Amino acid sequence: MDFNSDHFSLFELPPTFRMDAALLDGRYLEMQSRVHPDRFASAGKADRRLSLQWATRVNEAYQTLKKPLSRASYLLHLADHDLGSENNAAMPADFLVEQMEWREAVAEARTAGEHHELEHLHHRLQREIGERYDELAVLLDDRRDLEQAADRLRRLMFIEKLLIEIDDAMVACEE
Repeated sequence: MDFNSDHFSLFELPPTFRMDAALLDGRYLEMQSRVHPDRFASAGKADRRLSLQWATRVNEAYQTLKKPLSRASYLLHLADHDLGSENNAAMPADFLVEQMEWREAVAEARTAGEHHELEHLHHRLQREIGERYDELAVLLDDRRDLEQAADRLRRLMFIEKLLIEIDDAMVACEE
């Protein structure tokens, strides 16, 4: 194992956005069983420290690859492409207006205690996120259009935050 390898190489996976989640999970469990500190409890201090470093490295790599947003961001990083997240204010006006409308709908449903409406918004947004992830996969894996992929990733970051707001609003309505 090479401590300096990228996350994909660590799990012997191709560096792509489309990911076989079951394969990633299996490779993660396999790696953890090899490097987990409990296996090195009776080893020397240096080996225990190295085991802890490896376990931390494996966990960080797994968490990065497991989540689509972080996986896409990591792919852009590997390609030395700046995500440009400081340019969020330069997002297209129609996208920003759409985000404001979504947030207003969530706020209104939350204030009115309309759990059913929040569930409806949640399901609609999940479908949209799925479609946007499909688009991101094409941009990253098929076209290698890093500029467009970065743009779509920035938009997905907004949308994922909105999904969390909807989830929070649904919990608030249940209380």
